Amino acid sequence: MSVRHFDNIVVGGGVSGLTMTLLLAMSGRRVLLLEKGPRLGGSLARFRKDGVWFETGFHFTGGLHRHGVLDEILTLLGIRDAFAPVFLTDPAENRFYFEAEGRCFEHPVGLAAIRQRFKADFPAEAGAIDAYFDKVRSVCDRTPSLSLRDNTIAPPTLDEDYVSLDAVLKELTADPLLRGLLSGYAMCYGARPDEVSFANHARMACAFYESLAFVRNGGDAFIDAFREKFRGYDIEVRCGTTIAELADLRDHRAGRFLLSDGSEVTTDACILTIHPAEILRLLPEKARSRAFAARVDGFEPAAGFFALFAAIRPGCADPYPQAAITSLFPQADVNRLLDPAHDGEAALVIIKPPVPAGERAGICILEPNFVGQVAPWADSALGRRPEEYRQYKAERVAAISEHIFGTLPAYRDTLEILDAGSMLTFRDYLHNPDGSAYGIRQKLQQFNVIGRLPVHNLFAAGQSALLPGIIGAMMSSLIVGRAVLGKDEYGRFLEGAWR
Repeated sequence: MSVRHFDNIVVGGGVSGLTMTLLLAMSGRRVLLLEKGPRLGGSLARFRKDGVWFETGFHFTGGLHRHGVLDEILTLLGIRDAFAPVFLTDPAENRFYFEAEGRCFEHPVGLAAIRQRFKADFPAEAGAIDAYFDKVRSVCDRTPSLSLRDNTIAPPTLDEDYVSLDAVLKELTADPLLRGLLSGYAMCYGARPDEVSFANHARMACAFYESLAFVRNGGDAFIDAFREKFRGYDIEVRCGTTIAELADLRDHRAGRFLLSDGSEVTTDACILTIHPAEILRLLPEKARSRAFAARVDGFEPAAGFFALFAAIRPGCADPYPQAAITSLFPQADVNRLLDPAHDGEAALVIIKPPVPAGERAGICILEPNFVGQVAPWADSALGRRPEEYRQYKAERVAAISEHIFGTLPAYRDTLEILDAGSMLTFRDYLHNPDGSAYGIRQKLQQFNVIGRLPVHNLFAAGQSALLPGIIGAMMSSLIVGRAVLGKDEYGRFLEGAWR
């Protein structure tokens, strides 16, 4: 059997793997992209139910405004023109309901507009609001990798990396409702305010503050854009394939890569954009230290979702036509709402993207879901779950529906639930270890797995490596891609991209 050589192998066909593959190929590399599942895209891929399109994992994004971080990433990769953003411009399109307090807050976009609105809602807290947004802006301004036109390596270690979001908010204000509002976007990365660093919260939330947008055709638009761009480069894609074994391990380097399709390949560098637990399983015992294994084993999964997939009933008018993103918080303490041990009513996020005239909008309703809640059925598989699991799903659907109807009563006669899924559904559908929506939980002073691994021609990237979400996953590939290419070659890539 002949052994083929590729300059680089990328493992994982989600947005991080797609980004890494294109970056390397645009730099003149011959790249093999391996995806364990049957198709590229991972959680980007949409699906249809009863003729209605639904998002799997990509719902909305920040940073798509001109010179925003996602706009810059897509421009750098030469695919920005493939996207048609639908920006949220009316504050009523993004609402936060704090149900116990009986308060609803409209969330405008743009830092100046948010400051103004929040200070109108909390006139006694104007100083705290200004201080919070000043701190967010300062963190992002001092994070060099967020400036994609510079040949920088990685985010610096700031003082704000060593203090939690919760601690900063408690220092700024004693108002629990304002703290809840300012930490609401923690739902977009699945970690509690008392465990995530203020710096990482700022890096993730700032993009949402600056702009908020849906994308026409949703996550499929990303997959289609990458596929089309791949055509111009030396890229081979193999779905249903991954690395089965590392062979000829010498001097901390793998000589051959045995693939699950029975073939063998060699490479100068292999970049793994998969979950750290999958990376650990791939590394031979002699190639990993106890400390490295303990670090990976110590990572905790971020929140996943119990998701309802719904639509407005045929023939009915949408009773809340402005509502694009609606967040329901039963209480203001976001720490409790994102605590796996929380046994009270959970938070909900209701997401209704725009669709072409004549189509039904696929409404995704997301409730935080944790590994322990589905642990009794962890050994089951799609299509072969026990009756107890089906009862659990039915109970969650009923409880979530009643929660919605309690705050948004007009949905009772107009909302049709078409399907539902738990963390186990996402786990098996997306071929990931636990079904978490955001990889590992981002915790204060946690040392994530990113960059070069104990096998020195292996590198780690992905949303568990740096920051969760589409921006964090893509940014990790740029940072690690720079390490693979080297500063000079990456600099030439930047010069060509921005010319």
